[in-house]
Amino acid sequence: MVFNQFRPYFCVQNKNLTVKTFLCLIFSLNLLFVQAQRVHIGVAGGLANYSGDLLEKLYAKKITNGFIGVTVHYELQDQILIRGAYNFARVNGSDIYSEKPYLVLRNLSFESAISEFSVVGEYYLFNLYERRFSPYGFIGLGVFHFNPYSYDSTGKKVFLKPLSTEGQGIYPNKKEYSLWQPTIPIGAGVKFSITENLRIGIEIGLRKLFTDHLDDVSTSYPDFNDLLAARGQTAVDFSYRGDEVPGGDPVFPTKETQRGGAEQKDLYYFTGLNISFRPSFGGGGGGGGRSRGFGKKGKFGCPNNPL
Repeated sequence: MVFNQFRPYFCVQNKNLTVKTFLCLIFSLNLLFVQAQRVHIGVAGGLANYSGDLLEKLYAKKITNGFIGVTVHYELQDQILIRGAYNFARVNGSDIYSEKPYLVLRNLSFESAISEFSVVGEYYLFNLYERRFSPYGFIGLGVFHFNPYSYDSTGKKVFLKPLSTEGQGIYPNKKEYSLWQPTIPIGAGVKFSITENLRIGIEIGLRKLFTDHLDDVSTSYPDFNDLLAARGQTAVDFSYRGDEVPGGDPVFPTKETQRGGAEQKDLYYFTGLNISFRPSFGGGGGGGGRSRGFGKKGKFGCPNNPL
């Protein structure tokens, strides 16, 4: 009886609540679609190179490798984007390609896979919704994983960090290095708008590193007996390899003899293409509900002839 008396009231309240819930849902979905239209997803790939103690030349043909990656861009503004990326690469270096005879006789080499996670800010000189192409630059922060290895005379793969080839972890003044390191990606490129939603870029990006152990070569040789006692014969064999080449000194160098140069850090760099696509939700220009002018100007920003 009491319920029936107040039933119209509850029905009205429930109806109002249902309408409010429906409107909130529509608003939330619209906001989600608006934000989603600021997102570009993409892939990247190209050349991966290293520079450091075991390689002096840029883009050395015989030891150029490759990289692949995935990217997600978010538009803060038409000309300012945030890019998150994961890249996988392989780099290597070897004394045998050096033009300096004493480095050839050092006979050190390394390879390493690199897994990199980064977030960078991109600034475009021109608005790609109004022009067909634009130069751009980027800088940000990242972290990468590496694990240098080499091969013995029989072709067996041996990881170098556990060997303490320069006495890391054996002497107090030589600490072991971490296989996870920070990096600062910095670079530039040119990006082309193929359509309003599809972009292709050509880019070169350097990675400033804070470690000199990407190639496991940095400072000086340890004492032969100290290294042998602490890490074994394999560590001795990979610390000094001059005895493996014709004309090389068969005697292990004395302690503190220079092995590498710690003053300048190693680096790696990528050169290649990146392709990004902006999913379109519904009609219109997209991009957060803002009006787009794609196609209203020619290649060089000049208005198209309406005739």
